[in-house]
Amino acid sequence: MNKPIVFFDIDGTLLDEKKVIPKSTKQAVRRLQEKGIQTVIATGRVPKMFYWIQKELNINSYVSMNGQYVVLEGKEVYSNPIDPGVLQLMSNLTVRNGHALAYCSHDDYKVNKSNHPFIEASFDSLMMPYPEVDKEYYKQLAIFQGHLYCDPRDAEQYMSSFPEFSFVKWHDTAYDILPRGASKAVGILKLLEALNLQKEDAIAFGDGLNDIEMLTTVGTGVAMGNAVPEAKAAAVLITTSSSQNGILNGLIQVGILESGIAVN
Repeated sequence: MNKPIVFFDIDGTLLDEKKVIPKSTKQAVRRLQEKGIQTVIATGRVPKMFYWIQKELNINSYVSMNGQYVVLEGKEVYSNPIDPGVLQLMSNLTVRNGHALAYCSHDDYKVNKSNHPFIEASFDSLMMPYPEVDKEYYKQLAIFQGHLYCDPRDAEQYMSSFPEFSFVKWHDTAYDILPRGASKAVGILKLLEALNLQKEDAIAFGDGLNDIEMLTTVGTGVAMGNAVPEAKAAAVLITTSSSQNGILNGLIQVGILESGIAVN
């Protein structure tokens, strides 16, 4: 049997509610790596948003932007850019409606409006500064994911106007924009293929709506104690919350780490 491979969501999973990596999580990830078990980040974030997490946890592989851009040990193994013509149409609509859009490339992200309250609130929730503004960023680089910033009552207009996309809510007024069918699960399968591993070899930890496909695709899906009900329903196991040693406890539950690891 192959050694397991473990995928970790970031917000609410690797990070607690203060956007800090708990000591027990650092120890658990380090112990996996000492045992020769591959550790991978699986997130909706753009790589620039989690470089510091990679460095702190010594993780060099990731499934980013909800499966749209996948890197294995520093090398791109899968990417799925969005048609810039569609982004142009969507941009025009947000301008007309007073809403806003973000464009996420393989490395960075820009927004098309300055001082927009929904952008500010969304990035405040991530404890991150307001992004740089570049209304034509999507014309310069391949874009793999968008963010729509609007009131939920207005989101339906975009969903009906662009049925080829999925709109996944991640904040009260923010949605990830992805080609329909894209998900972390798709990116995970691409990475497993590159490693010649089966999905049964994979364990995944998550807490959000964008983790549901991932949790049901891998061999063992683990939901955090702070997960949304839909993610808990999709998981095989439910561990404690991210701030209550959830990663460490979950890895012990699935049997790949020994119990009794001291948190220091």
